[in-house]
Amino acid sequence: MKIKINIDDKYDDMEIIINSSKLDGEIDKVISSLRILDQKLTGMRDGQTYILDAKQILYIDSVNKKTFIYSAKQIYETPLKLYEIEEKLGNYDFARVSKSCILNFNMIKALKADLDGRLLVTMENNEQLVVSRQYAIEIKKKLGGMRR
Repeated sequence: MKIKINIDDKYDDMEIIINSSKLDGEIDKVISSLRILDQKLTGMRDGQTYILDAKQILYIDSVNKKTFIYSAKQIYETPLKLYEIEEKLGNYDFARVSKSCILNFNMIKALKADLDGRLLVTMENNEQLVVSRQYAIEIKKKLGGMRR
């Protein structure tokens, strides 16, 4: 893959052009990664509302009918339901891993097969999450397969 960058004052906005012989999974991943740069969510903490870049989110979890957004250093509450966030981020590298959790694939540090077909995921901040058996099959497909 070649990357070419032209810096010139005549441009008002950034334009990204992809030249390729075919449209494949690699191009889809590049496009998804670029789009996530503009994706934002809002979260509340200490009485203030924060605008959060989706790329900085580790995972989103729902506990006792409240939804929380986890970044590397902070936890924010959001009024959105988990399914609303899943719809908003579903086209990016986010996926449901249990009934109460969605995680950012770009923040996964390691994966390990666990008991009963589950997966144990270690995030960039070394926090560990469990992928339920129901969702583990899809996660393995998304990752291109995984051996036990």
